[in-house]
Amino acid sequence: MAKDIDLSTITKAYAKWAPFYDAVYSRILMQGRTEAVRAAMACGSDILEVGVGTGLSLEDYPTGYAVTGIDLSKPMLDRAAEKIRAKNLTNVTGLCVMDACRLGFRDGSFDAVVGQYMITLVPDAEAALDEFARVVKPGGEIVLVNHIGAEKGLLAMVERAVAPLAKRVGWRSEFQLGRIRAWAEGAGFAVVAAKRVGFAGFFTVVRLKDRRAADARAEAA
Repeated sequence: MAKDIDLSTITKAYAKWAPFYDAVYSRILMQGRTEAVRAAMACGSDILEVGVGTGLSLEDYPTGYAVTGIDLSKPMLDRAAEKIRAKNLTNVTGLCVMDACRLGFRDGSFDAVVGQYMITLVPDAEAALDEFARVVKPGGEIVLVNHIGAEKGLLAMVERAVAPLAKRVGWRSEFQLGRIRAWAEGAGFAVVAAKRVGFAGFFTVVRLKDRRAADARAEAA
């Protein structure tokens, strides 16, 4: 798959968006964000939020959870840090500027990895998913929330047509669920849910369950 989005385009775009991001996107992204957080919390208390941005999701985690947030954009993380201080969010254990395709965490560090509205932005989605799989604990989940492109019909045709324009601003309009399914099948994960949320189901919350240990036991038996 072509690596057709560069990191400099993304970082420049989000540096400009940082002061206005909450005002524009807080309500638009709320339902998907809430659903993703709920799915992650069901997996355990150690959570990695990839693409945490300005920290819109951080206060959705109650006391008792340990949430680490990473993002490529320092201006966005600066906004998140302000929220943490202002609201005394003791559930947040750290914020880091980090590339989703090169995570600086040990294998099996988190009960769940949440990708908030970012998987279509990274230059290499499969490389990011490989890293998520590496740092999630055995039996844990990867939870993604994003706009996922239609796979057939008129909408799919329109999304493919506008794809070149979308790439100029650093996102993919034609990214489809089949691509995530293909990665999951090869990586030992199972797509256990794909729930459409938000206005007209524009966003999709995808849950990927780690099946590697279970598959190994089945093969051994």
